[in-house]
Amino acid sequence: MTSRGCAVARTSLISIVIPVLNEAEAVDELLASLAPLRRRGIEVIVVDGGSTDGTPARARPHADRVIAAARGRAHQMNAGADAARGDVLLFLHADTRLPADADRLIGQALADGHAWGRFDVAIEGRHPLLPLVARLMNLRSRLTGIATGDQAIFVRRATFAACGGFPPIPLMEDIALSRALGRLGPPACLRTRVRTSGRRWDSRGFWRTVLLMWRLRAAYFFGATPARLARRYDHVPARLAQRYGHAPGPATSTAIAVLARAPVPGAAKTRLVPRLGADGAAALQRRLTLRTLATATAAALGPVALFCAPDRHHAFFGECEERFGIPLRDQCAGDLGARMLQAFAALLPGRGRVLLVGTDCPALTAAHLARAAALLDGHDAVVWPAEDGGYVLIGLRRPAPELFTGIDWGSARVMAQTRERLRRLGWRWAEAEPLWDVDRAEDYDRLAGVNFLHLAGS
Repeated sequence: MTSRGCAVARTSLISIVIPVLNEAEAVDELLASLAPLRRRGIEVIVVDGGSTDGTPARARPHADRVIAAARGRAHQMNAGADAARGDVLLFLHADTRLPADADRLIGQALADGHAWGRFDVAIEGRHPLLPLVARLMNLRSRLTGIATGDQAIFVRRATFAACGGFPPIPLMEDIALSRALGRLGPPACLRTRVRTSGRRWDSRGFWRTVLLMWRLRAAYFFGATPARLARRYDHVPARLAQRYGHAPGPATSTAIAVLARAPVPGAAKTRLVPRLGADGAAALQRRLTLRTLATATAAALGPVALFCAPDRHHAFFGECEERFGIPLRDQCAGDLGARMLQAFAALLPGRGRVLLVGTDCPALTAAHLARAAALLDGHDAVVWPAEDGGYVLIGLRRPAPELFTGIDWGSARVMAQTRERLRRLGWRWAEAEPLWDVDRAEDYDRLAGVNFLHLAGS
């Protein structure tokens, strides 16, 4: 079994992705510990989330790549996965150290048929009960199949892509990823231990830290969304907030409505069925929806709601609800205009500003959404045109049925007709440069330039 594992390790490049934030004091020692692995061909990528202490400069001489990403471990690790060359991705926290033969052990696990896995963990710190905490973490992980970031999760790149990467949520991204990966197969639970620092227990108090972690995980298990937990635990100590990737931003009042169709073969992306087949078109619908939800939640503008067709009971929508912590609503009957109007009518009364998007535009990023929300500050509406004559986004500050009735949906006249309705209303509206969407076979070819691993956009 050992020789087989070594063969896998030699032929499959492993990329180690390390999210960092103000780790100048630790990054030298961390990267020095990885030097033997680098000499054996392992790629090391450091992803900085906006450090102010010189971390990137100190990391640069000792890593293959140092890149910048939006703060938050989920965003940073997705960006690192996007930049990685490896067939296997290993996500390593800055305070965790790998065993010297990590590449061989991962190779063995992959050769044994696993697509993902994690190591056991040992916690190094002052408190005498830390070894017990580590043993309980390892036992819980072995029984549940759930891994934490401290356990150095590794995964085949194709498997990581198939489950959509880390959901861009402020807490529990490692648990959410484990659940998604677990649906594809059980993890390899390696008994060899990685070593992680007990600094958060030592600096903030052992029992205080343990109780806080239990409360977070229990609340998440019983249905609290990551966003709600982040708001509830805004008092989390800085080191714990950093450990969970929690970087709270300014409160806003812009809701985002996403209209999506279930990825049902024969009913999803029907214009692309001649090119991709019914199953391939449905798989594309799934990927586009996951990307759109990742983009919407990463924008962090306000609540995100998913309006589902034919209804919210499809298993895929349940997966979306769990991964992104967003509410599901059924789309109403009627044409696209009626369904869009329903979404605005549902969200505007409680929020005052709503952006609405479909799932057909892989070029749409969190930065586009932020810009659209900013444009609403001085306008009644914002509309982002599509190159085919429609639009990929519309934002309103108040409802207007006139914008959604009598429109030739699906035609090249949609944007022109919408402009005419806005003029009749006497509204001030903003537009931006057109984006492209995926409706037809010729649009599909452009997807080659879009990497679906980097879900949040920039």
